Amino acid sequence: MEDFYINITSQEESYDYSNITSEFDEYYKKVHFIMYVVMCIIIGVGLPLNLVAIYALYSQVRNDHVAPIYVINLLITDLIQLCSMIAEVVEPAENWMINYILFEIYFSALVASVGFMVCVALERYLFIACPLWYRCRRTIKISVVVCVLVWVLPLVFFLIFHFLDNFEASYIVFGVFFLLPLPLFIFFLGGVLKALSASISVPSDEKRRIVGVLVLVLLIYTLLFLPNILVYLEDGDRFNNSLYDISFMFLRLSPLADLTLYVFMRKGTIDKLLASVCCCRMDSNDNDTSVSSV
Repeated sequence: MEDFYINITSQEESYDYSNITSEFDEYYKKVHFIMYVVMCIIIGVGLPLNLVAIYALYSQVRNDHVAPIYVINLLITDLIQLCSMIAEVVEPAENWMINYILFEIYFSALVASVGFMVCVALERYLFIACPLWYRCRRTIKISVVVCVLVWVLPLVFFLIFHFLDNFEASYIVFGVFFLLPLPLFIFFLGGVLKALSASISVPSDEKRRIVGVLVLVLLIYTLLFLPNILVYLEDGDRFNNSLYDISFMFLRLSPLADLTLYVFMRKGTIDKLLASVCCCRMDSNDNDTSVSSV
């Protein structure tokens, strides 16, 4: 696991190598500066919004309203990621052991966040595809058990890495593990769309909200996680290329992207968004009509 960490973080921490050209060194200095600026922006915007979203969702967890629990845990994983970024930005440690611990904390939160994204999508799928089964088992106790299992998942992940003792195999395990949720998200979205087409008991605003959340989860995972997955699954040198730098920047943006789930889960958000789009189209049509009449 140490070899895996050293390879992943080598581009972020130090670029003073004697066996590379000055142009190569200058490139990575620029990359390091860009990532530093990006992390500062993510922390400045994401940290206060994340705390507000956690408090707002926590206030809704009453009377067995279990829907926000997975999103709350997702936001907590984002908060841990933000705190690890703060530690990197405020005082970058030269001791490799401290950096390794920070990386483990960040990576554990990242693994847990993927698990809770799957939980959010699965819950929406069960609510539509298996409504009776979902209502019978919709309890705080079951949600807490699932959350505990997801939080244990990073520990299992790190144990696998330590037993492998081969960072080439670790790259493949990393890519395959993070690739598995993608077909699940596609299946959940397709199943919900199929079930909603024949459902008459679910209100229209609830249908739009559920589909919007699933589409957003799939979009976040595809844009932010898939590029990094492809980097680790490709053959050859996985790190001396611009694709890795860009893909890792996308991963850093995941705490900000997850905040949009909170917005979409609020009642009326999608209706307001659709209403604003319709108003813009109506204004455009009115302007076209007035111009043609003149």
